[in-house]
Amino acid sequence: MGFLQLHNGILSVAINPLGAELSSMRLRDGGELLWQGGEAWARRAPILFPIVGRMPGNELVHKGVAYPIGQHGFARDLPFDAVRESDSSVEFSLVDTEETRRHFPFAFRLSVRFAIDGQTLSIRHTVSNPGAEPFSASVGGHPAFVWPLADGAAREAHTLEFPEDEPAPIRRIAGGLLLPDGLDTPVRGGILQLDDSLFVDDAIIFDALRSRSVRYSAPGTPMITMRFDDFPLLGVWSKAPGEFLCIEPWFGMTAPQGFAGEYTEKPGQFTLQPGESTEFTYSVTVEPASAVGARDAQA
Repeated sequence: MGFLQLHNGILSVAINPLGAELSSMRLRDGGELLWQGGEAWARRAPILFPIVGRMPGNELVHKGVAYPIGQHGFARDLPFDAVRESDSSVEFSLVDTEETRRHFPFAFRLSVRFAIDGQTLSIRHTVSNPGAEPFSASVGGHPAFVWPLADGAAREAHTLEFPEDEPAPIRRIAGGLLLPDGLDTPVRGGILQLDDSLFVDDAIIFDALRSRSVRYSAPGTPMITMRFDDFPLLGVWSKAPGEFLCIEPWFGMTAPQGFAGEYTEKPGQFTLQPGESTEFTYSVTVEPASAVGARDAQA
């Protein structure tokens, strides 16, 4: 199956049924806003499930049995079934199989609904437990936006703007696992000034955010606002020489260094009892450069 296209005359997106991966996002008459993959990183916006980050030794231990599971889980590499609802919405679903249970020994259903309304794309993740025993999991988004956002814009002119001041320490990882101590935040006055040097030590992880949204922009470019009310954590990542910036809403994150317990004891996950389900939604709103400039001129 080819990519599924959504459009409403203002915004158009394309989703790949393999991984239910958002693969293109454009405003009418605008350029591509999503990284299209390349040498630095081949993906575009993978869904992270049933883990975010890594487990020690790439193993999940349940009732004393070790199950191999790679970084960010397996959903991003599996085909989803798709049901088109309209020109502006579509829902994808993934259910457990004999193969997934070799890595995550639980029955599950993951549904992901994409819908566009005006200049906003919303992505709703619904995780359900149809099985007979509880399970714990994490879920996250990993969209990579182009950096710079427009031809001719300087990379160092781009910022992430938080509506609240964010004085809490950030977290870092080493060897794929969470370091025990926080570090001084690079956010100043609610602004993260973007620079490649920020990502020499991998992702910046915000695990004590006050803000529930962030704006990504530079002078003369479109503005991207992500809202993530259902996700308590945010990862920000890039990798040279890639011209992309990942803004990643997470529920859960990589295991801490030294963690050696049962999977259910891993910090930061949600747990579903048999028959339960839960939803996690984030949205991306795009304003064209002309609208941003006009608003700034009036301010």
